[in-house]
Amino acid sequence: MKRRGDDSEAVLRAIRRIVRRISEHSRNLSRQVGLTVPQLLCLKAIGQLEESEGQPEITVLLVGERVQLSPPTVSRIVDRLVRAGLVTRERRARDRRKVCLSLTAAGVERYGTLPRPLQETFVARFGALSVQRQQAILQALEEVGAMMEAGSLDAAPVLTPGLDVPSED
Repeated sequence: MKRRGDDSEAVLRAIRRIVRRISEHSRNLSRQVGLTVPQLLCLKAIGQLEESEGQPEITVLLVGERVQLSPPTVSRIVDRLVRAGLVTRERRARDRRKVCLSLTAAGVERYGTLPRPLQETFVARFGALSVQRQQAILQALEEVGAMMEAGSLDAAPVLTPGLDVPSED
């Protein structure tokens, strides 16, 4: 017969495997692309917003909403993208307080060659599950997060066709 602690140890091992896989993928992606996952996500969000019709002003706030990170976090990420020569910031003539973002020529080139993040595969597989199974997984993970006192942590986005999950600045 199984001891009660065996299940909790198995859950913790599963969490460690997930964290390790995300970390491993992030390191490989960073080596491959030369960007951290959050930088890649913000670059991708800016590129997608530039491609979308009717999106004339791309701001840090808009990118933050798109990647589900706070504006101060996105601002730091954008600082790095600006230093890398991939993004520009400019004030608009209509409202000098508003700073708009756009990809540089190098940013457009990099955007066009971004690899597929791990989360896109996850989202596709998760989407193939029944709604009931999706809800059960979500509920279980939210409970685990609460047990680990992770409910108040700044969370990265879940991928949708236009989003990716960042792991660090």
